[in-house]
Amino acid sequence: MNTAKFMKPLRIQGLAFSVLAITSAIFAVVWGGSFSNQTGLILLATLILLLGVPHGALDTIFAYKLYDLRKPTDWILFTLIYLLLAALVVAVWWWTPMFFLILFLLISAAHFSGDPEKGTPLLTRILYGGSILVLPALLHSGEVDRLFGFLVGMAPASSLIPWITLLAWIWLPCAVLSVILTAWSDWLAALEIGAVLVLSVVAPPLLAFTLFFCGMHSARHILRTIDYSGNFSGRLLALSALLPMIGVLAISVGAWEFLKGKSLDERIVQIVFVGLAALTVPHMALVERVRLSGWIKDVAKPSGPESKTNEK
Repeated sequence: MNTAKFMKPLRIQGLAFSVLAITSAIFAVVWGGSFSNQTGLILLATLILLLGVPHGALDTIFAYKLYDLRKPTDWILFTLIYLLLAALVVAVWWWTPMFFLILFLLISAAHFSGDPEKGTPLLTRILYGGSILVLPALLHSGEVDRLFGFLVGMAPASSLIPWITLLAWIWLPCAVLSVILTAWSDWLAALEIGAVLVLSVVAPPLLAFTLFFCGMHSARHILRTIDYSGNFSGRLLALSALLPMIGVLAISVGAWEFLKGKSLDERIVQIVFVGLAALTVPHMALVERVRLSGWIKDVAKPSGPESKTNEK
């Protein structure tokens, strides 16, 4: 892998996101509105579906390269396991919503911590990964309370918000310090983290999450997937994501009908965030192995005498 060639697109994407995030935060201050109304919910949910979810639909590429899936039976087994893991997450939400919410926040923070470039200290990664989930409670605790209430019920959500707000007041100065320390070695990485902090604190929570999820997390993952895929063409990448996206749309329509007894706002929030959580668990199980290896293409190395011969 040509690291220098690959790093340039990542840095361009990071700079573009930073400009978008800071501009949006300024707009949010001037505008002073909220995206918690139905029109805003529909718009942001659509953006997450069209621009955010497709990065997970590319999991087929990782499955193909990691496990050499070639036969139809291999793909059927992989799909069944993937769907089973997703279904287990939905079952956890259905039976124990508060445990689901806490678990969702933790695994999301862990997954988002993989966004910064290689060499970023672990603590900085953790502070970065959790910022978009924790810091909105500083200035937008009422809206966070409302969104969490759609997922776990209003009373449980209200009992959780004071603790998240307290954590946010500790989190913010630590994250700011990490930005300052990062700036000594990489100004662009510091700008990216700083942009996430500003966006998380200032912008309405739904807008902040949508911009972060689509403009940073999903975009960066797609760029890394393109590099990891090697000789995969753009057409093949699109085809790899096509069937999973059709499946996501079909399941979303089914969920919409299943939840038709609930309000429009509640249905949208539950489908988006429970759906993201359900997809994140199998997505992480597949992708984190690659991410922790440093996005090296050939993660699975052959063992035995043959591999030693090749190494020579």
